[in-house]
Amino acid sequence: MGSDDGRPDESPVHRVCIDAFEIAACQVTNAEYAAFANATGHAPPPAPFNDPEQPVTGVSWFEAVAYCDWLSSVSSRHVRLPTEAEWECASRGGAEGMHYPWGDEWPLQDDATGPRAVGRRAPNAFGLYDICENVHEWCSDWYAPDYYAVSSETNPRGPDKGSRRVSRGGSWRHQFQFSRCAARSSLPPEFRYADYGFRVARDV
Repeated sequence: MGSDDGRPDESPVHRVCIDAFEIAACQVTNAEYAAFANATGHAPPPAPFNDPEQPVTGVSWFEAVAYCDWLSSVSSRHVRLPTEAEWECASRGGAEGMHYPWGDEWPLQDDATGPRAVGRRAPNAFGLYDICENVHEWCSDWYAPDYYAVSSETNPRGPDKGSRRVSRGGSWRHQFQFSRCAARSSLPPEFRYADYGFRVARDV
């Protein structure tokens, strides 16, 4: 995990061991979130992007967790947000040292004015679509800028407390700054932004 040529909170580079897990191939879509909202009475998100196949945006960390809890209740498996370590592992697609899932070069920007429908570009080596791009993705961990210096070597799950939750990956609005596999970002868990979404994970 981490990067020697990124921001200070990406250091030090360190190796961690993670138990096997599954992570969704795509970010949760508006259509999928609408099923949750209709079933539970949650208000639809205030984001302006309403195409059913676009990733849901404008959801807080708490709402993303509520979606996971609901999906767990209607399925036979416990669904949750991925940890920061799981997300970085998944984004790298089995390769180490590359800046992006596709290599070290940043492709031409497409000047997007909103998120694309999910699954429209080539997946990474693990079959994950839009990882590191399209929308920022909430993770389960609390954020601390110096966490890597004290991180557990096995299944790290972030600090025990904090004021901001980790998010990972770039977005249609912040493509370059946070699209590297190692790039970390964070936000207070109650905030809602039009370029924040999530994908789900579960234990094997």
